[in-house]
Amino acid sequence: MQFFKQVKQQTPESVELEFTLAGIGSRAYALSVDYLLIGLAMTAVLVASTLLAAQLIELVEALGGLGNVELWLVALALITLFVIYVGYFALLEANGQGQTPGKRLAKIRVIRDDGRPVGIFQTTLRSLLRPLDEFLFLGFLFIVFFNAQEKRLGDLVAGTLVIQAEEATAKGAVGISDGGKTAAKALVDGTDLSPLLPDDFAAIRQYLERRSQLLPQARQSLALRLAQEVQAILQLDKLPFDMTPDVFLEGIYLGYQTDPDHLER
Repeated sequence: MQFFKQVKQQTPESVELEFTLAGIGSRAYALSVDYLLIGLAMTAVLVASTLLAAQLIELVEALGGLGNVELWLVALALITLFVIYVGYFALLEANGQGQTPGKRLAKIRVIRDDGRPVGIFQTTLRSLLRPLDEFLFLGFLFIVFFNAQEKRLGDLVAGTLVIQAEEATAKGAVGISDGGKTAAKALVDGTDLSPLLPDDFAAIRQYLERRSQLLPQARQSLALRLAQEVQAILQLDKLPFDMTPDVFLEGIYLGYQTDPDHLER
């Protein structure tokens, strides 16, 4: 079972690093937050520029001419909006460890292909190609159909990846609730856990380690899907008692390590 798409990259020092890709859902959530902030900034700029433009036009008319002032003002406004759009992503990602406010909320970030932090060159390339990716749907097509590393066109050109941001907790730390401990005892006493393979256990552990990084809806959906697959492997028609998918997976995780029949295999 593999529920998190991962990629291995090699640093210039020949050190192999493993990253978990952000996924389309997290990227879409981050983008919606960023677009909301960009929209607010653009609205403020448009209101201010409209007021200033009206005063400037009145002044020019009072001086006896108008010419192409209105066209120049429109062009200046469009350039300003484009600079805000591109600069938002380019500057914030370059100076925020690969994160914008949206990416920070979604707990994802941008890195170079070799695992190093992105610089202004990479983030500017990504930002300049963003209109093609998003407004022509090229980004979605590249992410879904054309590459295993979930790269949009901007990522391919800039040599970047969007990954899940690691939490500042010790890797491998899995918190088990009291319900999970109770479930583990019930499962060990009444269920044969031997059909579970090491790969299955690794998928459960990976989910429990990273569940705090997931959005609530994604976490609930993934836990349910994983629990149903484990239940099918163990041929469990019903659970020992009513429990949530998270508690069930905690019980399996703990029970698998303490089941004497499994340890003797």
